[in-house]
Amino acid sequence: MSIEIFQIVRTLFQIYFYMILIYVLMSWLPNVRESFVGELLGKLVEPYLSPFRRFIPPIMGMIDISPIIALFVLQLAERGVYAILEFILG
Repeated sequence: MSIEIFQIVRTLFQIYFYMILIYVLMSWLPNVRESFVGELLGKLVEPYLSPFRRFIPPIMGMIDISPIIALFVLQLAERGVYAILEFILG
């Protein structure tokens, strides 16, 4: 039972990680973020990315490293959730 929960949590974190990654890569292609998929990803990912963008300014005014920091924090959060689940489930 606990292995299934860990697998579900892992899968959900991986899906969100790749959603962020795809959304960031979409910014390199013109007009892709205005597509249906781009707008959907934006609605799901921007609430998580916006606090990082608020506190981390772009380097030289154009290079936004906040998604890198956001992905790193997401990985830390995943490990934290694993630790909590391990503590609760034994």
